[in-house]
Amino acid sequence: MILKDKTLQNAVSPTAKAGQKQEQDVAFFLRRAFKDHKQVYVINDFKFTHNDETAQIDHLIVYPYGFVLIESKSIKGEVKVNGLGEWTRSLNSKWTGMASPIKQAELQQKLLKEMLHANRETILGKLFGLKQQSFGMRCWDNVCAVSSNAVIYRDSMPSKVSKQLVKTEFLVDKLEQLMKLKNKVVSALTFDTRPDFNEKELKSITSFLMAQLDGNKTAERVSKQKAVIAPVKVKVSINAALQCKSCGEKSDYSPQHGRYGYFIKCNKCETNTAMKLPCFSCNSKNTKVSKKKETYTLDCCDCEQGTVLI
Repeated sequence: MILKDKTLQNAVSPTAKAGQKQEQDVAFFLRRAFKDHKQVYVINDFKFTHNDETAQIDHLIVYPYGFVLIESKSIKGEVKVNGLGEWTRSLNSKWTGMASPIKQAELQQKLLKEMLHANRETILGKLFGLKQQSFGMRCWDNVCAVSSNAVIYRDSMPSKVSKQLVKTEFLVDKLEQLMKLKNKVVSALTFDTRPDFNEKELKSITSFLMAQLDGNKTAERVSKQKAVIAPVKVKVSINAALQCKSCGEKSDYSPQHGRYGYFIKCNKCETNTAMKLPCFSCNSKNTKVSKKKETYTLDCCDCEQGTVLI
């Protein structure tokens, strides 16, 4: 069952376009294999936040015995992995190093485990009303799906990495090997020692995971709303805001700049009067005067109101 389809982005660079195409290919094979499956739940582009950390899993599968994380990588050339687990790839006959997608999936898996464990009481509840269930004994697998036309050097590759690396066209076969799901007849005749989630628990798990996506969308909407209604610095003009502190003259003066900042010099009584005044909006004294060409502005550092003085 597909709970969330692949979300198309406005990819611009060739690398981003290739990466998105690879994720689309993986999503296509997952849909073809599991769209009508009653025990397999697929979430593409699963982005979540836990404990102030954010992770994005390209494709997440939830099934009765556990979870499979799939990392998509567009590798159309050759790929090698040495004994230390370090990855290299060829591009236009040139070899370059690349980050290990297996390590990336392991970090995502760790955060996902922590989030599920922290919410286990809400998601799973207690077994027979006595013992709290958990996610620790479940199956956790990571798979890296690369482009089907990639050349993979498996002879020199660590066995563990080789088992986790698969071409997209063989991904479903790999998943079936990992999940080992049986039909009802075979299940009734055989015994599986793996602890499993029942139908109610699967729905609870997937509902919780989908709620994380909704929470991210809500947070993004709130963030955008805050950006829209954020205070904007507005400049207003105040007629005759300045006047001589001695004679009260409101127009016959000259703007000047001295040791203590901007001021006006009265042309009638020659008295100097500072331009720095309390804010006309909030009356705060935390203000400063700035000059741009022939315009002098009083800026409030508290309410961010700007007042044109001259």
